[in-house]
Amino acid sequence: MKKLLSTLFGGTMFAAAIFGIASCGIQDDDLEVVAPDGAPALALLSAIASEEKLEDETFDFEVVDANTIQTYVTGADPEADLCILPVNLASKLLGKGTTYQMLGTVTHGNLFFLTTGDSPALTAENIKTALPGKKIGVVQLPNVPGLTLKAVLRQYELDFIEIESAQAAADGTKVNLVPIDKPENVTPAGGCDYYLCPEPAATTKIKGTASAPKPFIPAGDLQALYGEGGYPQAVAVAKKSVIEERGEDLTKFISYLQNSAAYLSTVAPATVLQLLDDVRTDGLAPSFNANNLNTQVIANCSVSYVPSKTCKQEVTAFLEKLIAVKPESTAKPEDAFFYMG
Repeated sequence: MKKLLSTLFGGTMFAAAIFGIASCGIQDDDLEVVAPDGAPALALLSAIASEEKLEDETFDFEVVDANTIQTYVTGADPEADLCILPVNLASKLLGKGTTYQMLGTVTHGNLFFLTTGDSPALTAENIKTALPGKKIGVVQLPNVPGLTLKAVLRQYELDFIEIESAQAAADGTKVNLVPIDKPENVTPAGGCDYYLCPEPAATTKIKGTASAPKPFIPAGDLQALYGEGGYPQAVAVAKKSVIEERGEDLTKFISYLQNSAAYLSTVAPATVLQLLDDVRTDGLAPSFNANNLNTQVIANCSVSYVPSKTCKQEVTAFLEKLIAVKPESTAKPEDAFFYMG
């Protein structure tokens, strides 16, 4: 009897062990979804909220430092099954369509102009007369914000130069671009006529200087100057293996992206902060907090999903404009990069 019980017990333990391994296998089968902290991460909010309500989640979300996002989609065995990243970086790293394909665009620009005093808000109608001779302080001038601004200035046939600081002499016939490394250095006393600043910093600056002698006021946005609907800023990509082998899960993920704009139009800022906190890398300082996030900032991040089959030409045209400004900033993608399903 003891031998029989021992055999039965051993068999039960063995079965439990096998079941445990199988359970781990199921858990490991979750698809890894990665996004950089900030506006691009908002595109995942509908997905994160929906998955939290399910008993068995399909996706494992991680919001990471924006400066490291490329490490999740490169190498021999990239970690991310699905990823949100800037379109110029996606095209440069993944544009051959060998390992990943672009599902669609998910954000369409979050750059806004600030000014003080009587300077007019910039529009498509007045930009050609309002900007020559003026100084624009640009947060991240060497990177995508500055490159996009330069592309827009070319679009309006405006000549521009870079000057070292706001104290340097301006060229009276050109738009004078001043580099600013981070939003914290944008101040009303900085000496520029305009500043180009991303959300949530733009709204924070307006709110924080409201009682100052020369407060910041809104002065237009780069998205409107680029064209209706803004410019393709961040995109969602998926491993080709996921596209080919996990079609049902891919459809589910895309449905979450399709619902992102509607979800963000009604969600409370406090809920946004909580959902992002739940999936953010430990120790990473959040881009959004209770002091800088409100419904207007969420709207200003321009989150909406446009599938590749609809936005392919728009994306290609935008990348060509960036290449014309700075050839090494990105690369023209091949047709295989675009998921047309």
